[in-house]
Amino acid sequence: MRVVSLVPSLTEAVAVTGPGLLVGVTDWCTHPAGLAAARIGGTKNPDTAAVAALRPDLVIANEEENRPADLDALRAAGLNVLVTEVRTLEQAFAELGRVLAACDLPEPGWLGEARAAWAALPPAPVARPAIVPVWRKPWMVLGRDTFAGDLLARLGVRNVYAGHAERYPRIPQDELNAAGAELVVLPDEPYRFTAADGPEAFPGLRAVLVDGRHLTWYGPSLAEAAGALRAALR
Repeated sequence: MRVVSLVPSLTEAVAVTGPGLLVGVTDWCTHPAGLAAARIGGTKNPDTAAVAALRPDLVIANEEENRPADLDALRAAGLNVLVTEVRTLEQAFAELGRVLAACDLPEPGWLGEARAAWAALPPAPVARPAIVPVWRKPWMVLGRDTFAGDLLARLGVRNVYAGHAERYPRIPQDELNAAGAELVVLPDEPYRFTAADGPEAFPGLRAVLVDGRHLTWYGPSLAEAAGALRAALR
């Protein structure tokens, strides 16, 4: 089978479970290291002609990461496009199972390990209100109905913008500082927040730097994400 993945998380899931299936991946597909597949552009600007030229049996996409126009172009080229939707942990597990089944792959051990790791978490402590930026200049934060927000809620973090009308709203700096948060959670992707770039914008708040792959990727990293995020937030 020939598979093209337009989603870094799903690239890792397929590559680890079925080595050799992937013939095309995005420039942002960094895991696993040394992946031998054609690079077909970014998640938001894939070279659809290059994808079609690879003659894939299946193209894997996501409704958040990929643009409808690009997916329509791939379908118009006669390609089979599977579009995932992942906004909660349970939805991630279900969609991973659907993707792997579409690739004719059996359920892998890492998927069971990930389910077990999250199920074994102790009850979440009293929720701490938090801001979760994902971009700077302008500031963008997690809003409603996001996968990362669901993970954090399971770990005792209440996103203060979870009720916002937008999923990734732009919020002015002064509003962020007046939002009533106790901590700010700063992932290293898509914007690369560091100890020297991010915490200084939120004086008086505890800043927690986390691995963006643990917070936003749904794939093999989920098996270690539960423990790693819990340790970072402790």
